[in-house]
Amino acid sequence: MSDDTRPSATESPRVSVVIPTYNREESLARAVDSALAQTVGDIEVLVVDDGSTDETETLIEGVTDPRVRSLTHDANRGVSAARNTGIEAARGDYVAFLDSDDEWLPRKLDRQLSALDDRGEGWVGAYCDTASTGLSTGGR
Repeated sequence: MSDDTRPSATESPRVSVVIPTYNREESLARAVDSALAQTVGDIEVLVVDDGSTDETETLIEGVTDPRVRSLTHDANRGVSAARNTGIEAARGDYVAFLDSDDEWLPRKLDRQLSALDDRGEGWVGAYCDTASTGLSTGGR
């Protein structure tokens, strides 16, 4: 697959990464950074702030990468509504979900896209295994 790590702000990226978040200022930056560090550069990252009352909005505003877009709910509507908001705004060929308290290894999307490309047009989705540090912050 691609080793293109150049930022892309194209109108139709290969992957739209949707990150729903609610009061996760302590972990959100790590999640966003792991999405931006993917070896696939043709992505957009949609951070959906689901009515946070902490400094999440300020943190998102501080991200200057052109691949990041912010969407905001005025009130907390729940993680499913936040994901749906991200899906509706997505411009990518594929949508990938990343929780705001998780992070990806750098080749995650590259490996999944390669698997999809190898299998042809009839394949529309891929998933992967997880690894845990044993730490949990609860919530989403």
